[in-house]
Order: sequence, then C-alpha cells, then structure tokens
Amino acid sequence: MKSGSTGFENSLEYAKRMDENDPLKAFRNRFIFPKVNGKEATYFCGNSLGLQPKSTQSYIERELGNWGEMAVDGHFHGEDAWYHVRKKSKPALAKIVGAQEHEVVAMNNLSSNLHFLMVSFYQPTDKRHKIITEAGAFPSDMYMLETQVKFRGLDPNETIIELSPREGEHTLRTSDILDTIRKHGDDLALVMMSGIQYYTGQLFDMASITKTAHEVGALAGFDLAHAAGNADLSLHDWEVDFATWCSYKYLNSGPGNISGIFVHEKHAERPDLIRFAGWWGHDEEERFKMEKGFKPMYGADGWQLANPNVLALAAHQASLDLFEEAGMERLRSKSEILTQYLEFWIEEVSGNSGIIEIITPKSTKERGCQLSLLIHKGGKAVFDELYQKGIVGDWRHPNVIRIAPTPFYNSFLDIYKFAEILKLSLEKFAYS
Repeated sequence: MKSGSTGFENSLEYAKRMDENDPLKAFRNRFIFPKVNGKEATYFCGNSLGLQPKSTQSYIERELGNWGEMAVDGHFHGEDAWYHVRKKSKPALAKIVGAQEHEVVAMNNLSSNLHFLMVSFYQPTDKRHKIITEAGAFPSDMYMLETQVKFRGLDPNETIIELSPREGEHTLRTSDILDTIRKHGDDLALVMMSGIQYYTGQLFDMASITKTAHEVGALAGFDLAHAAGNADLSLHDWEVDFATWCSYKYLNSGPGNISGIFVHEKHAERPDLIRFAGWWGHDEEERFKMEKGFKPMYGADGWQLANPNVLALAAHQASLDLFEEAGMERLRSKSEILTQYLEFWIEEVSGNSGIIEIITPKSTKERGCQLSLLIHKGGKAVFDELYQKGIVGDWRHPNVIRIAPTPFYNSFLDIYKFAEILKLSLEKFAYS
C-alpha cells in the first residue's frame, strides 16, 4: 500500500527492495555496530557520535608502527611524514564543506577553535559590538559567546542578541533572522550561529545570513558540528568568514576527536588580523629558526597552534577516505530519501493522535538527516522502551527524541524496524 504523494509503501518488502537498490548499501558493512542487550543495535545516533569505520584500527596501527620504528624521525620520513600530515585531510574536508583546500585545516577541538576564531573575527568597537545568535544554542556556543564578550569588558545581556522562534513555532523563520540583522546593522559586529540547530534539527540558510550580514558591515561565522558531513555546504561560494566543526558526529572519527576550521581566502593574507598564535601556524619554511616575530602561514593553516595529534588524524583519515569514496552528493541524496521515509513512518504510526510532533522543518532544504520528535505523552518511557528493544536514538529534555538516519550505515529496513517498535512503545506508554 502506498501513502499519499510520497510514493513510499508501508511494507517490509518495500524497505527490503529500497535497500537492495541502494547504491551505497555496501558501506553499511564497513562500520562496527554496537550491541544493546547482547544484540546488534539499530543505530540512529550519528548526530551525537558516528559509528567506527572498520578501517580505523588499521589506520591508527600504521601510525603506531611508524612511531615505534622511526620515533622522532617520523616527523620527516616515511610515506606520511608528520610534519606535513595535516595536508592529507585537506582534499576531503574541502569537498565536505565546499571550500578551497587552503581554506581548511584539521586542528584542536570545536570549542577551542570557536574561541581562537572569535579572537580574530570578533573585534568590537564603540560603534559595532553586538552579536546575533540563535536562542537555545548548544551550551558550548552560549558559554563561548558569553565569555568572549566578558573578556572584552562588555555585558553579554546587552551585547548578545538571541533569536527565538515566533510564539507557537519551534523553528526560526529565515525572514526573521534577516530582518533582525538589518535592524541591528549599525551596531552589529558578528552573526555567529550553528549551521544546523542541534535540538530542532533546523538547517539555517547560511548563504542568505552571510550575505545580509555583509550588507550591513558585519561578519558571519558558523558552528557546523551538526552540518559537516550531513548537509550540502558551499562555504567558499557563500563567502562565510569562518566556521568550525567537530569530527565525531557525522564525520565518524571517534569520540572527542580532532576538529577542523574554515577561514575564507579573503582573510588568507592578513598578517595584521589579530589571532592567538602558535608555532605550527608560523611559516613552515622558517619554523625551525625559532625566532621572534610571528609570520602566519597562508590560509587556514595560519590559525594552527601546536603540532597535530597524529593518532587522532589517523582515525579521522579512515573516515575521510570513505567520504572520498562515497561522495557527498550521493550521501546527501540518500540522506534526503531516508529522512523522508522516516517522516512517512512516524506519520503512519502516530496518525491523528497528536502524541508525536515533528519539530524539524519539513523541507529537505531546511534540515539534514535528523528528525526531532516532540513526544507529548509518555516521552521518556517511550524512549527507554525503544532503547530496550535495540533502538539507539538520543533523548533531550524535557520531551524530545532525536533520530538521525545516517546514509553511510543506516538502511530502510532500520527505519521499518524503528517504526514497528515505536508503534508498540506508544501503545504501551502514550495511548494508555
């Protein structure tokens, strides 16, 4: 049986047929799935921590071997000499975020990178000092903005403008974001938002936001923790000033693993741009002269501080090589269909009950692969039951379940199984 204009069918045979025709189906077998109650889990939590590629161990072991065999000589000898190891990840990262290779580099972690980038790109003056962000941003972003503003002797309550949805709505309207930027244009220094809002799953119109910020004389930067490896990004063409992301969600590079930054090439040759410098950001041709006077490298590399964690980069590269093989265009295409299929099943299961409200935008242009489900009755009990039945999602207080069908390793059959268990969980805890 088909449902509406979606073309999806609510049958097991349909799910199996879709998986059989999936051009990316082989990638599922290249990841390790966790177990719940002794059985392989159905994993929808890539928006918190991506699964481990089976190749990760060999990538790390290769660097352990280099360390053991060469020790300090590994910095300058061997196939992947550590002195230049950052360069290996650049091609894949550039494609994932829509950048030039000199505009990206893997380094540090996301929160650290946000602080370091704010040093350069938030330069408040008496005239321009305000920052626009979304209300309810991820805590790291809120704390970072608050303390950056305090560090400059300003009051966060007067300096930070938080955008909230209209009454009765869950997500921000792009027109409201742009109107707020124009309203505060004369005293606005920076727009700093997430690319995808972690709670609602809303994908912001970064191109329009950046364009409007520049029109009023402000800069624009983004936290892409939930967007990198998930959404279509064109940071260079959008002329975004800066961005950063983590690698442990959709980039599948391991818990707490290395972050990455983007700095638009228009800022590449600005040695006058204030930054907190380290020797790994200094001109590598002169780095070992050990002299005073910081001379930044061209592009994003000039924001590096210390030599990178080689073992972390090895794990990162294991996943990036899979991205190179699969291609973001194919991943995004499957992601859109999987998420639509998930939406179809949630509507099939909940019907007109009003128990589940999807607060993520319906348009594929306004979301990645995550759907946030507002559970109006029995929320935590429903979530716990899902977990006991092997469904790994994510609970967010007070009553939201986040489900992220990740195109690398999730299948249509996964979603079918989720729908079956969700139906039983709702009957047990929500409809009683």
